[in-house]
Order: sequence, then C-alpha cells, then structure tokens
Amino acid sequence: MKQLIYFSLALFVTGACTRVSMPNAKRVVITGIDASKKPGDDFFAYANGIWNDTVRIPPSQTGVGAYSFMNYPQRIRLQGILDSVSIGKNPAGSIEQQVGDFYASGMDTLAINKRGYEPIKPLLARIDAVTDVPSLLKLVTDEQKAGNGSIIGFYVGPDNRKSTVNIAQFSQTGIGLPERGYYVKTDSSTLVIQKAYRTYLTRLFELIGTEASTAGRNAEIAYDIEKQLATAHKTNIERRDVKANYNKLAVADLAQKQPTLRWTTLLSDLGVTVDSVNVAQPAYYDKLNALLTSVPIQDWKVYLKAHALTNYANFLSQPFVDASFAYAKILTGQAVKQTRAEEMTQAVDRSLGDALAQLYVKKYFPESARKRMAVLVDNLKKAFEARINRLDWMSDSTKAKAKEKLYAFSQKIGYPDKWRDYSQVSIKRDAYFENRLATAKNDYRNSLAKVGKPVDRTEWHTTPPTVTAYNNPPLNEIVFPAGILQPPYFDVNADDALNYGGIGMVIGHEITHSFDDQGAQFDKYGNVTNWWTKTDYAKFRAKTQQVIDQYNRFTVLDSVHVKGALTVGENTADIAGVAIAYDAFKLTEQGRATPGNNDQKLDGFTPDQRFFISIARIWRVKTRDAYMGMYVNTNPHSPAKWRVNGPLMNFTPFYNAFNVQPGDKMYKPEKDRITVW
Repeated sequence: MKQLIYFSLALFVTGACTRVSMPNAKRVVITGIDASKKPGDDFFAYANGIWNDTVRIPPSQTGVGAYSFMNYPQRIRLQGILDSVSIGKNPAGSIEQQVGDFYASGMDTLAINKRGYEPIKPLLARIDAVTDVPSLLKLVTDEQKAGNGSIIGFYVGPDNRKSTVNIAQFSQTGIGLPERGYYVKTDSSTLVIQKAYRTYLTRLFELIGTEASTAGRNAEIAYDIEKQLATAHKTNIERRDVKANYNKLAVADLAQKQPTLRWTTLLSDLGVTVDSVNVAQPAYYDKLNALLTSVPIQDWKVYLKAHALTNYANFLSQPFVDASFAYAKILTGQAVKQTRAEEMTQAVDRSLGDALAQLYVKKYFPESARKRMAVLVDNLKKAFEARINRLDWMSDSTKAKAKEKLYAFSQKIGYPDKWRDYSQVSIKRDAYFENRLATAKNDYRNSLAKVGKPVDRTEWHTTPPTVTAYNNPPLNEIVFPAGILQPPYFDVNADDALNYGGIGMVIGHEITHSFDDQGAQFDKYGNVTNWWTKTDYAKFRAKTQQVIDQYNRFTVLDSVHVKGALTVGENTADIAGVAIAYDAFKLTEQGRATPGNNDQKLDGFTPDQRFFISIARIWRVKTRDAYMGMYVNTNPHSPAKWRVNGPLMNFTPFYNAFNVQPGDKMYKPEKDRITVW
C-alpha cells in the first residue's frame, strides 16, 4: 500500500489541489434544466425534469439514464467488439478466439433450440438416482463446482480478523425469490410475484415432459422448501451487521452440531481441506440440517430439479428462455426481452470478463484518463483529511487513526495491472451450454485455489467496462473501472465544477465507505477491529441514526418508504461524498471563492451551481415502477431522486448557491442538517 507523509500533506491541503481541467479544453454545455421547478423544492426535478418527461425507457430495459443503466450503451460497444471478432479467424486459445467463439455459440439459436433440454438430461437423471441424504449432498457439491448452486452457499474471501489470508466461507442461500421478505409478505404486489414465480416453476417442469397437474404440485413442493429455508434467512438489514456475519467455527464442532450435513465429507467433496470455516448465517445451516431429515428425499429431488431448471433455463432452447422472461417481466416490469446479441454480450462479460475487457480497454479507454483520475483521487483524499481535522465530535486520538486508514488506501483505476488467465478454458464455437459450464467450472477452480492462500491485492471484483465503482473494506481499497470514466461522470472537456460534481462525488462516496456504518469497523489493514474510543463511536452511531431517520421519511411510488437502515451506508457515503468533492473543488482555480471569480457564469450558472447540477446529472435515472418496487426492497442504495435531494438538503453551500429559503420543500434549519464526516 502507498504510505504518504502526513505533515507535508496537511500543509498541502491548505493550498490548491492539482488542477484537473485542461487548458483550452472544449466546454461541456449544461442543458435540460426545468426552470419551472424551484431548485429548493426538488433539485432532482429541477436539474433532470425535462429529461425525465421526454426520455423513454427502451422496451427491453428496466430503466434508462446514468449509473448502472449506462451499462446498456456500454453493452452496445462490447457487442460491436464481439460482432467483429466472432467472424474472424483467430488463433486457437487467443482471447479473440475465446470471446468470439463463446459469443458465436450463444448466437446460434438454431443449434440451441434443436437441442431442447438435452444438455441437462444427464443432470436430471443424476437427481433421479439420489436415494438418501448423503447421495443428495454429493450431488449438491458436485453441482456447486459446476456453477449450479442450490442449498450450499460456499465462497472464498478474506478472513475479517486476518484480512491477508483467504478462508472458506458459507452464507445463506437456497431460495429463488429476491429475498426472504418475498416469502412472508402478503401485500398484493408481493402475492402477484409469488404467483408468477410458482407459475414459472410449473412451466419449467412441463417443458421437461411433466404432466400439468404433477408439474403444479412439483412447483408447490419446491416453493414450500424454499419458504421454510427463507424463514431462517437474515434480512438484508440484519446482514449489514459485520460482526454478526463472522462466525469462524471448527469443522469438528460443526460436524457435531449439524451431523446431517456431514461437514467433513461435504468440504472434502467441495475440494476444501481446512479445519475451520466462517459460517456467516449459522441459523440457515441449522435449519437446513433439520430439513434434510424432516423433508422427504423425493421432495428434495423435486427441489433440486427446480433449481437446476431455473439456473439453466436461459442456456436452453427458446421455450425455457421465454418462461424465464415471463417471470422476470412481472418481477421487474421489463416490457420485452433484450436482443439475443445483448444477452450474449452480457454472458461473455460475466464468463470471460477480463478477456473481453482487454479488447474494450484497447479500443475505448485512453491512458490519459487513468492518470488524471489518479490526480482527482489524491485531491479528494486531501479534502477528506481536512474534514477529519475539522470534526468537532471526534477526539484527536480517533482522528489520527482515521487519517492513518485514509492514507493506507490503495486505489485501482481503469483496469487491472494483471489480467486473469483463461488459458485452461476450452471454448468451442458449436457448444454454448458446454461453454457456460466450462467457464463456471473455471471460476470455481480459480476461487478454490485461494483457500488458505494470501489475498491477491491485484484482483478486481468487477469487469473494467462495467459502469460502477466500489470500496472493498477487507483490502482497504477503492476501485474505479474504465466504464465509469466517461460522461456524465468524467469528461476531458469538462470544467472542474462538472468533473468534481461528477466523478469527484463518486470518489468521495467510495472513500467514505471505509468510514460508514460497516467500513468504520475495519482498520487500516482491513481487519475488523475497534480503532475508536468508546465515546467517539457512540457519537458516530448517533449520527448514522440521524441518517437512517431522515431516509426512512422519504418515499417513492407515492407511498413506498425508503429503508433507512438498509441504505444507511450508501446514504452516509452520499452525504459525505458531496461535501468532500465540494471541498476539493473549492481548492481548484475555478472553485476558489476569490472576489469576482465565483460570479463568472457559464451557461448562466456559477461554478458552484454547475457543481451541484453535475451531482444531479450523475443520478439522472428513470425506472419502471415494478423495478423500483424490487429495488427499494433489496438494494442498499436509495432511489436516484433521494441520492440527490437527500444529501443536498443537508449541505449549506447548496443553500447558498440556489438561495434555498424557509418554506422551500428541501429546506432544513441549519441545526438539523446532518454532517457525519
């Protein structure tokens, strides 16, 4: 990790940040402002209203706009690459051959449809051959290694108490609906989704030749087992408890406590040789251990078939794909299926992501963007350090620890320095299902090889073309893939106001994740340990509770409330991200509030106003109502409107920039404005 000298940086913070905008650059013009809206009433609508009223969500999408929905135009770029390489004669084993032939195999729907469900017939036969719990668990572990997960949630990741080493870990799993609430809630929209899911399961059984009434009974059997497993699941909010998810247990003790799971044999069959594992949600495995004896083996076989069918439906012939979409349409509101080319582009990105990314980076990502992002990240770190120094609620000793952690960050920008090797994966142009299995098995082998080994700090957990950014607390790192380094987040032609309000806010957001309700429990090395004084941590918890309380009051779809406890980490990062980005912006030439400078308008807006408009533009998103209903239930991010209005109503410079006054809907008295960092 890169260590920096604190006192020299503290001096540097009082000066200007390194300039990011380029001299004589073309200017980005702000358009789409809805002047009929009052900024202090609904800034999201003011900045995005005209766009929101005129944009149309593509029928094949669940939403349109910025952030994750920018992955739609990204896929068009990737599709262009794949269309090109898939028709060429590429050397065997080259990345062009691998991604091109994988894509071509998925595009050959004639061959896929001709096979029907023949590719999974051997698996269905193996399920039929199960006679008892040991043979059932053997099948489950064999399928886990092929990417067909069911009742065992095995993964490999850093030990939260010793983050330099990877350990075997197990989490709750076993359900087909998005999360446990979908099994227990009885409101009308949830009941519609439950029915659609059972109908989907019924249809899948019918497609493998099961008589209609039996298919319906099978769907109910599978659903009932899932519902019983769901009762032992923690909620998404409960899973935010970092310490509660750490339960490192001796295999011998697990074998004694949960004898039906036969932990020693189960681990051996998974290829894992260890004497302890972390069980993130022990109650799930207690429940599973009990159900393996209380549920008849014939019912378990029905369940395993149901999960095999849902896991593989989109790899099979068109009737299976259609059944999958019929359910997804109810769940997300998506009007029509994506094109086959778009689906296969996503499949290549998921299965051979680093191979495809190399072609993307070569064609679309300028090295200059990587260098300029590094400057921005450094500037935001300096601004955050200054904010830590000014905190009136934190003691000097905790401030020192926070700054140590800040400057222990590692940062990854654009793409990995070391690409993943797929040379052991054999891709054939005429075998789509087998290609999916080959890449899934390779993923498992890649993961398994990490158990007990040092954590590879060069590894990425997203593909570079993806429009996202993330913070990884066990590695104390922040990551900004090439995909997000484009407008409206980052633009080489933009002034500092737009870039700091765009990617600057995202950088500040990701930095803050190391200091949100979860990240604050990790030290500078990535270990879960207490580096706070008792008094300071109590004050911090009180401030995050203010965030929870505020966001609980926000609604979407007229009356659906945002879940403040689920979104508290993201909301804290949004509130602080805006403040950190603004502080860094004010240290640039454009942002410095010298006499006359702040009145120099572009497109009729001051530099501060352009900064805040940029924040609204990066969350410019419009979604289908069904998708938003699922999003609020399952996603730790607040809906786009509240990612803008929520932080800004707590930030006094925004009030000054747009003359927000008492009586305006976003107005909060200064004493009530939340500042965490």
